[in-house]
Amino acid sequence: MPRRARKGEDAGYFSPAPPRVLAHRGLALDAPENTLLAFLHAVNAGATHVETDVNGSADGIAMISHDADLKRIAGRDVRVNQLTAAELRRVSLGAGQGFCSLAEALDAFPDTRFNIDVKSADAVAGTIKAVRDTRATDRVLIGSFSTSRRLAVVKELPGVATSISAGGALPAAHAARVGAVRFLRRVLAGVDAVQLPPTVAGASIVTERAIRSFHASGVEVHIWTVNDPEEMRRLLDVGVDGLVTDRADLAVPIVAERRGRR
Repeated sequence: MPRRARKGEDAGYFSPAPPRVLAHRGLALDAPENTLLAFLHAVNAGATHVETDVNGSADGIAMISHDADLKRIAGRDVRVNQLTAAELRRVSLGAGQGFCSLAEALDAFPDTRFNIDVKSADAVAGTIKAVRDTRATDRVLIGSFSTSRRLAVVKELPGVATSISAGGALPAAHAARVGAVRFLRRVLAGVDAVQLPPTVAGASIVTERAIRSFHASGVEVHIWTVNDPEEMRRLLDVGVDGLVTDRADLAVPIVAERRGRR
């Protein structure tokens, strides 16, 4: 059985029931990634969950941005944490979009669940404040490559959902592959989901045995980044709970079809 149930979660992050689509940085076909427009396109395509990233601005605001700098997305040799939130909002990302804050995104999409990757230490305090100010604790999941960053946020947001960090990925993947559920439960203590690529250390984690092991440990399994429809179907066939994808427009109807068979 996937993940541990928690009181009142029927309207929380883990709803509706899986399988679910997590729109990776929104839907950026006709919009810059990680912008309000990209999130709007994802929601309009039917995605209930959005995956996004935050870095801290110079004035301590959690800003939506995957990269720590503006080189790739805006052609500027400057870091996110060197500009204030107001300055970042004025940076053109195309299609009339600038940077937005996490609070602005949560406020703009009050019925959407957000999967938040805390990319930097200077985003920790701002992430906590944004989630508190928008009263969004029950509809966000906190993740981070860094265990310490992730736990710093989780500690201040009691009851918030969270996913495994990089340090636990390898032992968790190995335990799941061999069916070592007792050990896996210890590795995943306090975690609600594993969000991983299809292979970890060169070996697949999307076998039926591995997925059963994760589920027996009480967590959901979300796989990234999956853009091919046939791969989406294969992953759903083995029991994956979530598809992190750049193509929510393709994934949503596939997941809806699966739900219709139940």
